[in-house]
Amino acid sequence: MNESLDAVVVGAGFAGMAMLHRLRSMGLSVRVIERADGVGGTWHWNRYPGARCDVESMEYSYQFDDELQQEWEWTERYAAQPEILRYANHVADRFDLRDDISFETSVSSAVFDDDASRWTVTTDQGDTIDATYFILAVGCLSSTNMPEFPGAEKFQGNTYHTGQWPHEGVDFTGLRVGVIGTGSSAIQSIPIIAEEATHLTVFQRTANYAVPAHNRSLDPDAVAAIKADYGDFRARNSLQNGAFGANTDRNEAPAQSATQEERNAAFERRWQEGGFGFLRAFGDLALDPVSNEFAAEFVRAKIAEIVDDPQTAALLAPKQTIGCKRLCVDTGYFETFNRDNVELIDVSQAPIERLTPAGLVTGGREHEFDAIVFATGFDAMTGSILRIDIRGRNGLAIGDAWEAGPTTYLGLGVVGFPNMFTISGPGSPSVLTNMIVSIEQHVGWIGDCIDHLRSHDLQTIEATEEAASLWVDHVNAVAEMTLFTSCNSWYLGANIEGKKRVFMPLIGYPPYVEMCDRVAANGYEGFALAGASV
Repeated sequence: MNESLDAVVVGAGFAGMAMLHRLRSMGLSVRVIERADGVGGTWHWNRYPGARCDVESMEYSYQFDDELQQEWEWTERYAAQPEILRYANHVADRFDLRDDISFETSVSSAVFDDDASRWTVTTDQGDTIDATYFILAVGCLSSTNMPEFPGAEKFQGNTYHTGQWPHEGVDFTGLRVGVIGTGSSAIQSIPIIAEEATHLTVFQRTANYAVPAHNRSLDPDAVAAIKADYGDFRARNSLQNGAFGANTDRNEAPAQSATQEERNAAFERRWQEGGFGFLRAFGDLALDPVSNEFAAEFVRAKIAEIVDDPQTAALLAPKQTIGCKRLCVDTGYFETFNRDNVELIDVSQAPIERLTPAGLVTGGREHEFDAIVFATGFDAMTGSILRIDIRGRNGLAIGDAWEAGPTTYLGLGVVGFPNMFTISGPGSPSVLTNMIVSIEQHVGWIGDCIDHLRSHDLQTIEATEEAASLWVDHVNAVAEMTLFTSCNSWYLGANIEGKKRVFMPLIGYPPYVEMCDRVAANGYEGFALAGASV
């Protein structure tokens, strides 16, 4: 297939679908390239047991169409993966999006033609598409990280990665199972796997903080109240630092201004409420190490109360700053380690040495399994971009442009890559926010930008080197004012061997939106705009 279009969008998750809808509404011809056989992005692939959103469902949905938000009915406080995927499919059907999506297709290369000022996109299906605009909606957590353990090919049992779970599901009944990793997907799946498996062994390198979800069915009256004034509800959420949680009260007072009894009462109340609101107990938990330690110690004490075995509880108690890694929201995670069929192995001092035909070896001991689950996360924010052969002006490869770490302007544009946009890319708030809110903000900005270019007979837009350099400095300066950089996290790319350590997301959604609006209002300052060549 050879096509000449206005735009190519890579990815049919929530970002790609929203971008497609917006560009079509502007009258543009668009083709979306999606490697999966359906829409949904991360929710298409992450089907592991217990997969669930950690943003409340009444906030985790599109707001571009009021009829859509009024008609869709969520069933739980925190929606599970099957329900979110049903929602994604509902959106695709409701707006007839599938006709412009090429499924089971991957982008092999995207090359900018300096003379024509157009992108040539090729796919693994032999398609060639030339387009004015090239938009990456590949997702922040869509490139799975599979550690290269020696002997991996020798293991005779089944292996699974939580980010690429079999669509038909997996039955662990009667099996000996090993889970490698204790991040979000492990914390969600371990309680369910433990109920099925004969024996479950969890291999933990770094203990993670988790607060209870206290998930429940939604109250119809509460849903009706939100829907009666959804616009105001959305507006208030967009004023929050993470673009969600307006209904959760935030205490701006510093933790050290309260007595120990007052602090514990504040933490306890939010522990009982469940969710990310725990970190809103005091205003300086992300800023002051002493205040942060009060919250961290509270969670450690909770773990000690929940887990019966003191040695296991001590291993499960995180030592790092709470919140420097993404806080996990769990259902029965710590309680699972009270089961007789669950074992915790610390690999921080004795890493996994190799896989064997029967299992794996750590600390000189072989553990035998019928199945191994890799809950080892993702090459976050840049992995899926760098896996595509993208070349900008003068053949500049994206990998070379980002050799010292990802450099963008506003997380939207890349120097040397005209008319290429990244949705929730590095340098934007993205993973530190309600992703759908960030996605829609980016989609709106990109749509307005393209409309501006077309209406002013402009051929290209490209981030300037000065603006991008200043923006990267700004992102890092903001991060350094907080405790986010105090530990090795995937925010920094620390989970990927050899990846340049750069803090990738910008902290603070409302100031970011103000900046994006100001840039556009000032004629897209920081970008170089050029008209058609004569």
